[in-house]
Amino acid sequence: MFVDSHCHLDKIDLKNFDGQFSKIVQAARAAKVEHMLCIGVTLDDFPAMRNQVADFPDVSISCGVHPLYVAKHPLDRNQLRKWAAEPEVVAIGETGLDYFYDPESRPIQQDSFAYHIELANELDKPLIIHTRDAREDTIAMLREGQAQRCGGVLHCFTESLEIAQQAIEHLDFYISISGIASFRNATELREVVQALPLERLLIETDSPWLAPVPHRGKENQPAYVVDVAKCVADVKGLSLAEVAKVTTQNFYSLFKHVRK
Repeated sequence: MFVDSHCHLDKIDLKNFDGQFSKIVQAARAAKVEHMLCIGVTLDDFPAMRNQVADFPDVSISCGVHPLYVAKHPLDRNQLRKWAAEPEVVAIGETGLDYFYDPESRPIQQDSFAYHIELANELDKPLIIHTRDAREDTIAMLREGQAQRCGGVLHCFTESLEIAQQAIEHLDFYISISGIASFRNATELREVVQALPLERLLIETDSPWLAPVPHRGKENQPAYVVDVAKCVADVKGLSLAEVAKVTTQNFYSLFKHVRK
C-alpha cells in the first residue's frame, strides 16, 4: 500500500472525474493508495477544502499559508491557530520561503514562516515546508525556531544533497520526493535520492501538478504516486514493495495525528 504525502485535492479539475470528487479518491484506492494528505495553501480556501474531504477517512488535511500566497492573503494568526488546532488537521503548512517567484516579499514570508514554526511546536504537529532559492534561510529559520521539536518534511525536494542531510541530521526532518525525480533532466535529483536513506524519504504527487513519467502532460492525481514510488525503487535498486512499505511507515511516524 502507498501514501500520497502531499496533494492538493481541492485544486484538481473535477471535469476529468465526471464532476465527482469521490472518483479521485476511488482512483487512488484502486491504485492501492491507502491515505492522502491534502495540503492547505491559504486560510481563505481552508473551509471549503476541509468540507470537501470531510467524508473520506483516508484523506487528512493540513492548514497553513503558502509563502507565495502570504503577500496577497495576509496571515491572520488567530484564525490560523484556531483552525490548525482542530483534530482533523494533522500538520502545519504548506509554509516556508520562496525567493524565486516573489523575492520582494521576503520579510512577509519570513514573518509568516517564523509563526508557522512557533505554532507547530505549540500544537506538536509537523511542518510541511516549501523552499525555493532560499535554502540557507530556510534551514537557518528552522534551526532557530527549534523545528526538530515538532518535526517536518521538505516537500517536493529539488535541493542539494547537503541541504537534505542538514534537514535530516540537524532537524530530524524527512525529505519528500515528487514526480520531478522521474523527469529526464532530473539527473542530479536522482543522485540525491540514491544517496539518501529510504528511512527518511516520503513520496508525493503534489497533485494536480508535476505528473510523473509516464503521465507527463496530464493533470496529476494521487493514484500516480505509485509511479513516483517506482522511480524511487529504480533509482535505489530496491523493490517497489520495499519502497511502498518504508515510505508508508515513514508517513505515519511523522504525521502521528493521522487516524489510520
